[in-house]
Order: sequence, then structure tokens, then C-alpha cells
Amino acid sequence: MRSAKIERNTKETQISVELNLDGGEVEISTGIGFFDHMLTALGVHGGFGLKVYVKGDLEVDTHHTVEDTGIAIGKAFKQALGDMSGIERYGFFSVPMDESLAVCTLDISNRPFLVFKASFEQELCGDYETCTTEEFFRAFAMNSCMTIHIQVPYGINAHHEIEAIFKAFAHALKIAVAENENAGVLSTKGVL
Repeated sequence: MRSAKIERNTKETQISVELNLDGGEVEISTGIGFFDHMLTALGVHGGFGLKVYVKGDLEVDTHHTVEDTGIAIGKAFKQALGDMSGIERYGFFSVPMDESLAVCTLDISNRPFLVFKASFEQELCGDYETCTTEEFFRAFAMNSCMTIHIQVPYGINAHHEIEAIFKAFAHALKIAVAENENAGVLSTKGVL
């Protein structure tokens, strides 16, 4: 069973994540409407069972909630993938959303790295601070041990740009975690 449960509790956030790489229900509650929308897109477009419940210090701002959720979901993917054998490993996808285009390329490499090339003209989508998008993906990359490259070569509306990012990421992840016929680790080293 390619699944994981993660609990993360700090003075700033209390987070519960349940992940099933092979599907299931998607239930998201973070206290940030737009972020709920993005994580729902991640689960639905990735074909993952994803349940995320977060209580964060939203009286401060959205940063801790978004970043810590990235940490917890990243840890869940790392746990669910185990030794990373028997998967496709690489994923690439691009998503257009109206005037915006987002591209995500990733490697389940056991070498955490993020390249994030996107900027947003609007500071907010609802209560969600758009600058926390990069923080989410950095936290995810570092805790899942994946190499992730995200680009938005053009766009105007931050809602469209960020939603395209999450959907491209979801589809790239879906490709990378797909089981392949090779029962071993997809590496010339034999280990990741």
C-alpha cells in the first residue's frame, strides 16, 4: 500500500495529512480558502487520496500554515514512496489557464532542490498571500527529497498562474509516481 499518515504539531501549526498515491477521497481544510482550492486541485489532478487538516496561526498571516503544510505533505510523499523503487521517477507537465502558462518538471531523486521562476502581480488571492507559493514548494521539495523545477513564463492573473502551477505539479507527480514494470530503482547506481 503506497500510503502515509503524518502528524506535525508546533506552537504555530497543528497538521494532519493522509496520503494514498493510488487514489481515494480528497478532503482539505486549512483555514485559507484559496489554499484549500489549490490542495484540492493537487489531490484531484494527481489522482491521489489526500486528506489535509490544518489549524494555523492565521492571526499572524498565512506563511506558517502554508509552509508547514508543504513540510507535512512532502514528508507524506517521502514516506509513501519508501525506497522509491518501481516508479517512473521523472515527471513533466504544462498547464495553460486562460492567459497564464505553468510548467513543472520533477525528479524523485532523493536530492531535494527547488527552482521556482514565477512572480505574481497581485499580493493576495482571497486571504492567501501569493508569495507563500514558493515557500510551499520549497518545503515540499526539501521534505519529499525531490528535485522540482517550476516556471510561469507568462501570465497576468495570480489566481490563474498559481492554479496552473498546482495543476502542472499534480500531473507531473502523477506521472513520476506511476508504477513501472521495472521492480528496481530507476538509477544506474541502483539506489537513490
